[in-house]
This record gives sequence, C-alpha cells and structure tokens, in this order.
Amino acid sequence: MIKNSELIPMSFQQYEEVLKANEISENNTQATLIKKVGVKIQKAVETYLEKEGQSEVLNDFEWEFNLIEDKTVNAWCMPGGKVAFYTGILPVCQGEKGVAVVMGHEIAHAIANHGRERMSQGLITNGLLASLSLATQNKSALTRDILLQSVGAGTQMGILKFSRKHESEADRMGLVFMAIAGYNPEAAPGFWERMSEMSDGADAPEWISTHPSNERRIEDLKKHLPEALEYYDKK
Repeated sequence: MIKNSELIPMSFQQYEEVLKANEISENNTQATLIKKVGVKIQKAVETYLEKEGQSEVLNDFEWEFNLIEDKTVNAWCMPGGKVAFYTGILPVCQGEKGVAVVMGHEIAHAIANHGRERMSQGLITNGLLASLSLATQNKSALTRDILLQSVGAGTQMGILKFSRKHESEADRMGLVFMAIAGYNPEAAPGFWERMSEMSDGADAPEWISTHPSNERRIEDLKKHLPEALEYYDKK
C-alpha cells in the first residue's frame, strides 16, 4: 500500500522528532560502540545485497545510529536505516557481540520492509485507506503514531506486534548480517536466553513484550547457525 519513496522521508522526520524528545546519551564509550557496530552491520548489508544483485533495496537509505539515555529495554530501526538504541538494553547485550545481535536483527526488519508492511496494516486498521501523504495531512498525529508503532518505537497507543514470520525472518537475516560483519553468530542464542530470563518477572521489558522470545525461537536460531557460520570469517 505504501511506497518507500513516501515512507522513508516521513520516517526520517519522525526519527528527528524522537531524538529531540529524548536525551541522547553522553556516554561516549557506549555511543561510539553503537555507531561502530552499526557501521559494520551497514557495510555487511551493503556487501550482501550487492552480491545478491539487490542493491536497489537501499535506495534512499541514509544510515544513522544513536544511543538514547533511557532505561527502556528497546532498540529499533526506521525504514531508511535510522537506528535507535536505548541504554536500558546494553546490560543485556553484555558487550559488542550482543549489540551486534540486536543491530543485525533490527536492521533486518528494515531491509525486509517489515515496518512498511505493518504501517500499511495499521493504516488499513484505522480506516486510512488513501495514500500516505493524504493520511498524513488528514490525521498527522495518528499516522505518526502508527509509524512509530510499526518500527517498535512505541507510543501511548500501544505496540503493533511483529508477526512470527517477521521475527523469524529478522532473526535469520540478522545472523547472516552480523556474521558478514565479523561477529560470531553463535552469540545470538545467548542474548535471547538473557532476554527470556528478563521476561519471567511480572513486568516484562518492552522489547520482550513486542518480540516473541521463547525456547522455540532459540532453537530456531541454533538451527540457522550453520548457514550463518558460512559467512563468518574467524580470522
């Protein structure tokens, strides 16, 4: 229903609004780590798509990686390559490899156009069946909220959950991207095990509540490891 040529400019605008409304982390070490891993995953994605003859997927992408000072356990990527990490997820990452797991997964959602699919679904659900530009003119706040929900950024309206299919695709693609970037994909199951442990309490972190994480998911990740390891240069 929505073209990237329409959605990406809007996503860039909303990304800037999110940054203005939140506190950007002043921890240079952590912020630098997010940018370092982000650029490595970015280059991995570019390499992968070029080899597959699909570089056009990245048309209009303008990569950016920022760390927001917030205890929320969350991270997301806008259509067009704008990534936000929250400091609350860093203790779960436990270092660079864990950040790469999250970065690869969230960027995979953008590459696979999951946010665009969910945006279309959200517009339909709310009766905004016209073009995105017209929907934005008529109900700009609602359209904005649907976009933020669609990438997992969250609003007062609640979150549109990724489907199991979307999650499985992002998990598998994320493993490949982090492997090409030089990160051992075997770190992924451990990260999701830590996330699962956090969900045992009454107040599950936002990232868990919107991203199904269970034994089946970890088993699936382990099944995909042989494929991802083919891209991993241990040197």
